[in-house]
Amino acid sequence: MTPSEILLIEDNPDDAELTRIAFAEAGIDRQLVVVRDGVEALDYLFARGRHEGRDAAQLPAIVLLDLNLPRIDGREVLQAIRSDARTRALPVVVLTTSDELFDVEATYALGVNSYIRKPVDFDQFVGVVKQIGLYWLVLNQPRVAG
Repeated sequence: MTPSEILLIEDNPDDAELTRIAFAEAGIDRQLVVVRDGVEALDYLFARGRHEGRDAAQLPAIVLLDLNLPRIDGREVLQAIRSDARTRALPVVVLTTSDELFDVEATYALGVNSYIRKPVDFDQFVGVVKQIGLYWLVLNQPRVAG
């Protein structure tokens, strides 16, 4: 079974809604699951806390990760994803406003698949979302776990 969800880890409700609209305008027909902080992101992925009833074996097709998150920041979320055998191969794309060289280098060192700076212009943002969807959800051949 092909994963159908996109997990968006984003604490800014406006950015989350813009992402939802951009995916719709890009014609990407996947469920967008939004979590607001790093703790909830890990709870979702590992089916614990308020997401305890979720099937942890059903991973999203891709994780879109903001870096500056409350409670546990994006770098720590990425580190937790990469340190667990169940989620190690999960595609993670950092989608953030930061273009700091430190953030780029640190996330690649932690094993991020891609680092994308969010465009401020909505039309450009929709274009970026289309490219993310085309590459990660259509063209990319995901690694088979096991």
